[in-house]
Amino acid sequence: MPAESVIHDIGYQRYTGPRLGRAYATRSLFVHGLRAAFGLGRSAKAKIFPWTVAGLIGVIALIFAVAAAQGEEVSYQDLPQVASVLILVFLAVVAPELVSRDLRNKTLPLYFSRPIHRRDYALAKLASLTCAVWLILAGPLTLIFAAGAFGGGDVWTDVRGLLSGYAVAAFYAVIFSALALLIASIASRRAIAAGAIAAVFLVTLPVVGVLMEVGEGTVEQLAPLGSPVMLPEGIRTWVFHTGELEIGGFGPLYGAVGVLLPLACALLLLLRYRKVSL
Repeated sequence: MPAESVIHDIGYQRYTGPRLGRAYATRSLFVHGLRAAFGLGRSAKAKIFPWTVAGLIGVIALIFAVAAAQGEEVSYQDLPQVASVLILVFLAVVAPELVSRDLRNKTLPLYFSRPIHRRDYALAKLASLTCAVWLILAGPLTLIFAAGAFGGGDVWTDVRGLLSGYAVAAFYAVIFSALALLIASIASRRAIAAGAIAAVFLVTLPVVGVLMEVGEGTVEQLAPLGSPVMLPEGIRTWVFHTGELEIGGFGPLYGAVGVLLPLACALLLLLRYRKVSL
């Protein structure tokens, strides 16, 4: 005769708390990506690289501040251009960290289960990377401002310079991050993604340099459009009438490309995650 069945109550209960929904999940993904870019919440080893880059840019800012204190003319807008190589190195490591790891480890199905959508994932990652790049430039810019403000200079001149520096940093952050993340999203191996990012940014630079050197007039003025490294400087020249590039009357074209390039990268990024297999 079979034994009698017994039902054991082991305490399972339905969840009755608030359901925070899609917006909360997207914000959480953005915050997680921003923290991951700086190695926060991870091991000490993961913090070494991003904070080393931040420290090196801080050293450049300190040199700027010392030069300003000695009476030399220093522009806040020059810092992003001087630190552009360090930003590229930062992107080559951090962009694959944000997206390539998920592709390789096949964790995307966990993200794309409800309530977050594929486009939420892509845009949150893009926003976190853009914000990280801007912050790594904005911090040293603020250091220069603090040194100038306490050095007895014209505070309002420094405020205007700081705000223009923030704007140029935003040009670099938006253009560099959009292109770097799109490239990283194609490769599941971080080393390949890092190499591809470096190649796309750096291979175009000498080609444009040669065109600017041998070309004259229109060729020289349009050549920087062919390099994502020089494009932000062209936009800076158009908006603030500073910098060393000669762009002639093509300023609006630089502005249009500066808007359309990140937009196209964002759209291609959305398409990439719409088609990615789970």
